[in-house]
Amino acid sequence: MELLGGPLYSVTGAGESHGPGISTLIFGCPPGVKLSRSAVQAFLDRRRPGSNRHGTPRHEGDKLVFTAGLFDPDNLDTLLSGPDIGVSLGDESWSTQSYEAGYSTGEPIAALVLSTSSKSRHYEQFAGDRGEVRPGHTDLVKHYKSKGFVDYRGGGRSSYRSAISDVIGGSVARIFLGQTFGTVFLSSICQVGELKTQKRLSDVLSNDSDPGAIEEVERAMREAVIYSIDADFAAQAGELIKETRKKGDSLGAKLEVVALKVPPLIGEPLYQSLKLRLMGSLGGLHAVRACEIGAGLEVVTRRGSENNDPIRSDGYASNNHGGMLGGITTGAPLVAQVSFKPTSTINLKQQSVRKDLSELDFELSKGRHDPCVGVRAGVTLESRMAIEVMNAVLMHQAGRVHAKDFKLFP
Repeated sequence: MELLGGPLYSVTGAGESHGPGISTLIFGCPPGVKLSRSAVQAFLDRRRPGSNRHGTPRHEGDKLVFTAGLFDPDNLDTLLSGPDIGVSLGDESWSTQSYEAGYSTGEPIAALVLSTSSKSRHYEQFAGDRGEVRPGHTDLVKHYKSKGFVDYRGGGRSSYRSAISDVIGGSVARIFLGQTFGTVFLSSICQVGELKTQKRLSDVLSNDSDPGAIEEVERAMREAVIYSIDADFAAQAGELIKETRKKGDSLGAKLEVVALKVPPLIGEPLYQSLKLRLMGSLGGLHAVRACEIGAGLEVVTRRGSENNDPIRSDGYASNNHGGMLGGITTGAPLVAQVSFKPTSTINLKQQSVRKDLSELDFELSKGRHDPCVGVRAGVTLESRMAIEVMNAVLMHQAGRVHAKDFKLFP
């Protein structure tokens, strides 16, 4: 069983790239969290195909419906005003209402996003035991792992489309953390290919940044050519992506992910270390090949006297450790840098094999793909960070038991 997060707050999903839809289940959300479909939809819109002109040309509406886990006894009309869900079979049809807004009940939260723009015939060259294998993809290993029964269309479950569940589960977590602690999660593209920016979120924003300043940064990134704090870099990177797409090739990217106003003292020192969990979760996302915390690889060239964060009575004077020491949060912003490989699906001829291991010169027949997968990855990284922080908060609270919380009658 695959679960993201856990054991106290976890997310799981089901659905393939070209299947009918992606289903999501969220476990462990405390009761009483005010949630709305529109708030989660806003995050999902950043992830969806077609949301950026430098991403995949596949366009999906990716409209969310909640089907379980919300309730509002004082406002049933609003609760039940979500999109209708319908099923037709022959001359018969059935429909029901979904949830628009309410409060979490403490029970599992269920959501569904339908797929409406799949073109499965684009993937016929990968079908069967003689199907061709795309270099850099999971085609070969998933074929043999599944004994030949894997859904090969668009990458099946290995497609980035499955990250819809990450974003939905992460959105619920970040809403809870925002309401409880004022925690904010952001990301910015800081490198595309060899093109780098020296402007970083962690240099511009801090725990002391007011909400207006944070919103202004988010607005500027939404309006940039790609989602980056540096508009000039974003414009140059957009041109680089466009030219690379024309050549039939692809590019890698690096993103910075930051969480502000993270509660201190969450995380454990060893096997439930938040550093371990974040590096595994962020590093395990599709196409990621490296995850750095805080100053990352730069620490190799430093002396201890340069890298240690000075401590004063009001907190840490720098943040080379990225908001954690010994896997436990310090209250400083969480900072990570995540590196994505170039998109594996390209239009150039490559050496490969068929699934029966006969060799061939592989050439893509059809398909719609991101020339730089990092362009749409930021919100998913934010979501995965939020899920791990949420779980760590609940784990921390589980160690603080009070008898007053276990009374039924006076």
